Amino acid sequence: MSFSLKVKEEISREVPSARHCCIAELAAIISFSGEITNSNTGGHQIKITTENLTVARKYFILLKNTFHVKAEISVKRNVALRKNNSYCVLVRTKADVEKILLATKLVDDSIRVSESLLPSVLVAQNTCCKRAFIRGAFLASGSISDPAKTYHFEIVTMSPDKAAMLSEMIHFFEIDSKIVVRKKYFVVYIKEGSQIVDLLNIMEAHVALMDLENVRILKEMRNSINRKVNCETANINKTVIAATKQIEDIIFIRDTIGLSELTEGLEDVATLRIERPDMSLKELGAMLNPPIGKSGVNHRLRKISKIADSLREQKEE
Repeated sequence: MSFSLKVKEEISREVPSARHCCIAELAAIISFSGEITNSNTGGHQIKITTENLTVARKYFILLKNTFHVKAEISVKRNVALRKNNSYCVLVRTKADVEKILLATKLVDDSIRVSESLLPSVLVAQNTCCKRAFIRGAFLASGSISDPAKTYHFEIVTMSPDKAAMLSEMIHFFEIDSKIVVRKKYFVVYIKEGSQIVDLLNIMEAHVALMDLENVRILKEMRNSINRKVNCETANINKTVIAATKQIEDIIFIRDTIGLSELTEGLEDVATLRIERPDMSLKELGAMLNPPIGKSGVNHRLRKISKIADSLREQKEE
């Protein structure tokens, strides 16, 4: 089962206790995946389609608990195309349809259905209703990627107005959602892992939230370890390159004028560096008599390097 499906199944099991929240969630579901068509009786009918049985069951329960409407559920099997079954929740009765559309603010008082099915902002005035609306929109046309691979949350809409309304509602919770046009669709998306966690909390997908947080922690640990390993590798490479140059300079001096021509302090460091090529500057300083610090060793090796460079210049002349 995909992570997206797990989230949908989790939030499908939770039905709001407050009627106004149920209405807000239904408004989003009908707006984002519903269809208002003309019925044979001359009125309208509401048709909501999904490939998830758990989600279809939630639609049915919301309609029944909120409006005491008994909707019809039908199944369309796609055996030939090897696709998931399609579940259709249908409300046919004219009085029931009008009652639902008026409550969800999808029509005006004269029961005029807008082509875009854009609900009024009044349907989600309360903070709890905004949560319910976002949850309904995700159930209807949202998806979330497997967090082990990437962080990506999106809800697909058919109109720029719906996308703007949803994005503004998400911004209310201080989450930075963006809108992108993809072919004929307008997609509200979030790519920041911590903000997706916040949004899961808003939708009350607490189990999925913990799963995502566990993945984030593991990823951060791996990234932290990789950064430390890369840093240590870079430091080791830097140390090896510096030590190699130091030894080359010392050998050049030895073969040209002899190490005995160096001052006593420089000769001691030069001799020790050749004998202990793998030691750090701090370790070299501790072996001298008297011991000196890392900066002191580095200062002497720089002097040796200058002497070697000077001898090379003289040799070239």
